[in-house]
Amino acid sequence: MKDNQIPIRKSRDFFKNVGAQKTTREYRNQQDIYLQGDTADSMFNIQQGNVRLTVEGKRGKKAVVAILGRGDSFGEGCLVKQSRRWSTATTIQPSIIVRLKRETLVRFIRQDPAFAERFISFLVSRVGRIQEDLVGLLFNSSEKRLARVLLSLDHFGKEGELESVIPHINQQTLAEMIGTTRSRVSHFMNRFRKLGLVEYNGSGLTIHGGLLSAALQD
Repeated sequence: MKDNQIPIRKSRDFFKNVGAQKTTREYRNQQDIYLQGDTADSMFNIQQGNVRLTVEGKRGKKAVVAILGRGDSFGEGCLVKQSRRWSTATTIQPSIIVRLKRETLVRFIRQDPAFAERFISFLVSRVGRIQEDLVGLLFNSSEKRLARVLLSLDHFGKEGELESVIPHINQQTLAEMIGTTRSRVSHFMNRFRKLGLVEYNGSGLTIHGGLLSAALQD
């Protein structure tokens, strides 16, 4: 895989085989799932909708660190005993979220080798994504960082297909994710639109994934 190519993220719903051990809840738009500093006692998987992870610094400055979609899991920090949430998780559209308590998660990891393998794969993938994001923040231009974020959001199908799966995400949120200003994001998005890489419609943002991926190549 070339340096700037973004892999399409696949659903890693390793919760599907835990049966009645999990609980499912519907969340309205802009509803907090947990807050930064809360006790971390469970892990979550998105069955439907999107979730934003936000971190707030000591001086009150906030940063969006991830936008997650269907099939994505979060809250794995609960595996550390007596840990606290490092971020706030908030829905950005009506969502269906599955919750698995820490004790149940630990038991499945210990007793079910197949589950443990899937979970380890998830953790390795998460670490890889964090490393890619850090490298991109250090070495890529703001425009390339925005393109990478858009491609990371576009993960519900195969690369190259025309997909209308990304809900309305405001430009300030995108700016916080890539470390630039809203006006710069607006400039880049207008450029992407004129090039035919993205387009807006009533339900959200449509990305021509193959075209945008190709635009990232040096």
